[in-house]
Amino acid sequence: MMNCWNNFDYFYIVKNKGNIMAKTILLVLVGKRQETAVKVQQVLTAWGCIIKTRLGIHDGVMDNCSDAGLLILELYGTDEQKEELARKIAVLPGVSSKLVNLNL
Repeated sequence: MMNCWNNFDYFYIVKNKGNIMAKTILLVLVGKRQETAVKVQQVLTAWGCIIKTRLGIHDGVMDNCSDAGLLILELYGTDEQKEELARKIAVLPGVSSKLVNLNL
């Protein structure tokens, strides 16, 4: 479990190094959702304080639900926290993650 704290001014001014806008996105591809979803959710809950936005996408609806899914997470926190979350997700069987940093 991590310590949750947020200081927007610090992250915006110092960590963004003067950029107009900087975002860190964690892309998570989950295979065999019915088998891995609980473990993925446990990790995300433990790191919930650095997750600002979460979007889950999977193909299919109702009786035709896909067994694979994509999570898009907007992250805040230190680079070390973001990298650790990506690593903890990626070590789960059937799950892949990639950190993407976008700057203007």
